[in-house]
Amino acid sequence: MLTFFTQPAGFDIGETGLFLHDATQPLWHALLVGLGNTLRASLPALLLATLLGLMLALGRRSASRPLRLAAGITVDAVRNVPLLVQLLMWYFLLIEWLPEPGAAWQLGGGLWLSKGGLAFPWPTAWTAAADVVASGVWQWPQQGPFNIVGGAAVTPEYLAVVWALTVYTAAFLAEVIRGGLDAVPDSLPEAATTLGATRWQTLTWVVLPQAWRTIVPAATNQYVNLVKNSSLAVAVGYPDLVSVGNTALNQTGRTLECLGVMMAAYVVLSLLASLALNAFNRRHAPAGARS
Repeated sequence: MLTFFTQPAGFDIGETGLFLHDATQPLWHALLVGLGNTLRASLPALLLATLLGLMLALGRRSASRPLRLAAGITVDAVRNVPLLVQLLMWYFLLIEWLPEPGAAWQLGGGLWLSKGGLAFPWPTAWTAAADVVASGVWQWPQQGPFNIVGGAAVTPEYLAVVWALTVYTAAFLAEVIRGGLDAVPDSLPEAATTLGATRWQTLTWVVLPQAWRTIVPAATNQYVNLVKNSSLAVAVGYPDLVSVGNTALNQTGRTLECLGVMMAAYVVLSLLASLALNAFNRRHAPAGARS
């Protein structure tokens, strides 16, 4: 078993994030890069899904009928379309509608978007390229004759995976968050309003702190599902753990070992997410409900 992990991987990985990998490095390093790519997509999607889910939940409870209708249609539509279909849709929209790298869209703040991906500023200490524009400790991407040079970039595959996970998970979190907000007694926001609090202050200082106690236990399943759903990234060619594991399986023919590594990794990630959220829930639960 040890020789299986220490043998040369025999393949390169197109997108390695902060890790550098080549075909001569051991197989365990390739699997570690795949695991890192899984986390690199899952963690931003988790944060974005929470924010988008909160916005959709607030839209569902809005006093504006058009806003309630729009939020409701969005939630129902996303929840009833398989994630794989949505992932493919976002991926093909990106590669079909975005301009070529030589004519990238400048989004402001040093961001450039094209079929080559999203380019953004990056610390100079983490970038080895010499033909880039530096400003202080940051390198800023610039439009070149054929592509964007400087800074760092993420691929369309990465963008499609993160956005698909974000939108899909947010639709389910929206209903969880809406249920938590509805569980807060009306007397609490009414009392805050009577004391002169604004709607934003009432939401952030009164309603949400009470609602999180109801939201977190139910949201835990959605966060764990997000991590597991990231395995669908292989469908668009993003080199996550499953993609790297499949490549290793084809290179070595060691089916059980490769599948075992993937299964163990997702079990550990799911358990860690559950433990972290359960610890958060115990810390913020009412004193009488703590065990």
